[in-house]
Amino acid sequence: MRTEGLTKHFGDIRAVDDLDLVIERGEVFGYLGPNGAGKTTTIRLLLDFLRPTRGTATVLGGSGGDPEIRRRIGYLPGDLHLDPTYSAADVIEFFGSLRGGVDRGWVDGLSERFGLDPTRPVGELSTGNRRKVGLVQAFMSRPELLLLDEPTSGLDPLLQHEFNSLVREVVAEGATVLLSSHVLPEVEALAERVGIVRQGRLVAVAGVEELRQTARQRLDLHVAGPVTDADLARFRAVPEVAEVTAGAGVVHVVVVGSVDGVVKAAATLNVQRIMTHESDLEDVFLRYYTS
Repeated sequence: MRTEGLTKHFGDIRAVDDLDLVIERGEVFGYLGPNGAGKTTTIRLLLDFLRPTRGTATVLGGSGGDPEIRRRIGYLPGDLHLDPTYSAADVIEFFGSLRGGVDRGWVDGLSERFGLDPTRPVGELSTGNRRKVGLVQAFMSRPELLLLDEPTSGLDPLLQHEFNSLVREVVAEGATVLLSSHVLPEVEALAERVGIVRQGRLVAVAGVEELRQTARQRLDLHVAGPVTDADLARFRAVPEVAEVTAGAGVVHVVVVGSVDGVVKAAATLNVQRIMTHESDLEDVFLRYYTS
């Protein structure tokens, strides 16, 4: 999947602006940004639901509007609207017919995994249960490409775990996934690469591990004996140290990059133990939105 200069303006609003993006076959790509950043508009452009102001998008070697290509795509919109008089089974049957039929055993297995009762009318379902219907219809044709917009919204933690397992299974079979989300732990758990979008512009594309290495690490050094101003000054002199405080026998250090200098600065202290807090993408993400 590739976009080149993909742009969509709504009057003076630049929903997507000059987007250049390549997503390789067989990868999970996390598309990160808060609501209103341009994630949903990007997906609608990929599917040819919206026509670009300028630029191009190529999906599975062609246009997302081509019916033959559309059959190879599983799509879950962020704002899924379904006829409330239809049962979940009716919805699944309808979307399945558009794709030329589906494997009934696979569909039943998906419904069972997500605890979906297909006989209930959509109008009687909770937000989470309507999301289950959307997930089943997105995955039911074993698509080559999945475009998932906020897929776990409304799901409880157990079902979020089930969703993660399902994504890993289909990717192992060769599927490609564009995962649009503002839920950082979800993206971090599944994606190999992420793109961060801000006000319609792609401001970063990098591997998850690469971004994690730039995230702030938080270390708590539990020490016996006093910590002096001179001790704190040694930590502050380390280039990788972003912040250091002390209190109640603990030195709190925030590091960006290697912790080697911190270890050396702590050599004159009687360190009893060191506690580390797992770094994640949240700090990196926030830096792009607060700078």
